[in-house]
Amino acid sequence: MKYQTRKRAIVLLEDGTIFHGKAVGDQDGKAFGEVCFNTGMTGYQEIFTDPSYFGQIMVTTNAHIGNYGANEEEKEAATAQISGLVCKNFSYNQSRPAADETLKQFLDKSNLFAISDVDTRALVTYIRENGAMNAVITTQFEDMEALKKELAEVPNMNGLELASKVSTKEAYYFGDESATHKVAVLDIGVKKSILKHLSKRDVYCKVFPYNTSFEEMEEWKPDGYLLSNGPGDPQPLNEAIQVAKDIIEKDRPVFGICLGHQVIALANGISTYKMHHGHRGINHPVMNLETGKGEITSQNHGFSISEEETAAHPDVKITHQHLNDKTIAGIRMKNKKCFSVQYHPEASPGPNDAHYLFDEFIHNLIAEKRVSH
Repeated sequence: MKYQTRKRAIVLLEDGTIFHGKAVGDQDGKAFGEVCFNTGMTGYQEIFTDPSYFGQIMVTTNAHIGNYGANEEEKEAATAQISGLVCKNFSYNQSRPAADETLKQFLDKSNLFAISDVDTRALVTYIRENGAMNAVITTQFEDMEALKKELAEVPNMNGLELASKVSTKEAYYFGDESATHKVAVLDIGVKKSILKHLSKRDVYCKVFPYNTSFEEMEEWKPDGYLLSNGPGDPQPLNEAIQVAKDIIEKDRPVFGICLGHQVIALANGISTYKMHHGHRGINHPVMNLETGKGEITSQNHGFSISEEETAAHPDVKITHQHLNDKTIAGIRMKNKKCFSVQYHPEASPGPNDAHYLFDEFIHNLIAEKRVSH
């Protein structure tokens, strides 16, 4: 499919820097958000539908996007979660028999604006050197001063609460009701793949809205809890932080992933901070400090927990470390059935090096049952 009337488009960064491209398709469009990049060579559909990316304009570093179309089974949420897409070459035709539709059709259904023909190498290099910042992608840039003024009003990701934007509105169930284990999932942006991994391990999940109290979840009598991944700054999530405190106080099994990991840190009085440009890709090296083994991991986060405060905490042990910048990639509470990682053990997309973390969680559920019975 060829579009003869593709419109000129730009990426305007909040510092005034401009990158040029063309709209995907023949429509006008405009989208705002924090610009970030993902280095994965595959898995674009999972990335675009990951709730952790809500409010962000995604720049893909792979030169070709869309060439294998879109598949219903590979979505992490019902629709695209990113606010906009920037790529080098956009493929309007797909060449995979398993595809349900082209990526263009999927983006149209998600009402997502995308631009291509951008020098993504230059854009990614600029973000790496200058840090994450807000941006707008648009075909409507005749009045540049008005556009800059509009961009300046977009809220900064630092301090921004977004879990409420992506969380389920009502509790729902996932998996086999007759499964051996029951896990209450606090949805602060959960990916469907996480629920699938739990279900494969004989777990029946009940997924609760982001602001559900510990008491309400406890009424379901779960064997353990999972604090999910999600978007935005963890510090405003007062209800989720209180839930983590209550779970820890009762010493119930709990597993935190990404944003859930940061919430567990905050529940322990460990602060978080906005990273320069974050970790987003499927080949991030992590060292398991407990086993001495390396892992290649899938990561997606713009915040991290304080290295100094974690190292000094008497009740918390650092279990994993990112090998590129030495940031903390995992923690475990001493004498509690509580652990968390900053990366995505379910991957999707990415390697399966960290799948064992789900098995560790199941081990904790089994141990909890033995104690309670």
